[in-house]
Amino acid sequence: MDKTQIHIPPYLKVLAVLLLICVLVYILIIGKPLLVPILMGGFFAILFTPMGNWLEKNRIPRVLSSIVALLSMIAIVAGLITFIITTVSSFTSEFDKDVSLRVTEYAQSIDDWTKSNLGVDEELRNKANTDYLKSVLAENSNSVSGFALRTVGSLSGIVLIPVFMFFFLLYRDHLTKVVVQLYHKKDPALVKMRISRLTKVIQNYIIGVIKVMGILAILNITAFTIIGVKHAVFFGTIAAILNIIPYVGPFVGMLMPVSYSFLTMGSLFSPLAIFLAYQFIQFLEGNILTPKIVGSNVNLNAFVTFLGLLVGATIWGVAGMILIIPGMAIMREIFELNEETLPFAMLFGEEQMEKEEEEPGGPEEIELEQNEKV
Repeated sequence: MDKTQIHIPPYLKVLAVLLLICVLVYILIIGKPLLVPILMGGFFAILFTPMGNWLEKNRIPRVLSSIVALLSMIAIVAGLITFIITTVSSFTSEFDKDVSLRVTEYAQSIDDWTKSNLGVDEELRNKANTDYLKSVLAENSNSVSGFALRTVGSLSGIVLIPVFMFFFLLYRDHLTKVVVQLYHKKDPALVKMRISRLTKVIQNYIIGVIKVMGILAILNITAFTIIGVKHAVFFGTIAAILNIIPYVGPFVGMLMPVSYSFLTMGSLFSPLAIFLAYQFIQFLEGNILTPKIVGSNVNLNAFVTFLGLLVGATIWGVAGMILIIPGMAIMREIFELNEETLPFAMLFGEEQMEKEEEEPGGPEEIELEQNEKV
């Protein structure tokens, strides 16, 4: 008996896709307190998996190796947060009388211009004093923890990140078996190889980004020190960390030292020198460091990356901007597992991906795919 095929009009298919997108966005917004810790815990687990594998090769039980990796992650993050808080708190000593007078002059000029041209008096001159700036810095130094809470979603989210990381490290082999069962129609060896490839892609991406951040931190600190910027270590490190957020991060990383030098240093040479040096470092990062170190591990085109950043920032804020890039890389690898979703993988990838699809893959993958067809 022949099976009758149901013909669905194109407009109904479009409506179904739009409805699915709306439902997914709603789930992402509502589930942020749980989904963000799960994803961040997963990325930390992938990053520290090589450490766990090395410890297990030295006959250390998996439970103990997972605990050691977890404690290492907590120590690194805690040290970074402590460095930021202590450095921001020390800024209050930099705002002496000369800085206060300079800020007051700038504020008075702005008030005069706005009053004469716009008829509005913002009274910035009354706010441009040392006590006010110190109070703002004190509040910001105490709000680092609040910023972390807003990024993750809640205090429980910060607690859940190491918990999920521990369980991902502990049950990583079991999770691999679950994925193999989900694609039971495929050759298990092929699925395992794709999972291993996906894990290596994310590991290489994260490790490559960390290497680029380290090199950028050294270059930024060296340039800021030569120019004579105070707290060059802090500004250089923060600018390197913010570079993980494409487009937006480098701009914020440049704005902070330029603004600080404009307020604390007597001439316009320092802000201009910082701007030029930072642009040169970003040129090196975009054309030499990232292509050579990170390479094409993610292989996402610029349009999808920019659109993903907008969507991630709208739904999850800073956490979304950080997680969206490796998240889309994972989605691209998953789409490649099924022929029906392969066009979506091509949409995410670069144009050269089409050429790669025409060329045969590695010998192991070709052999596995041929066995699967047989």
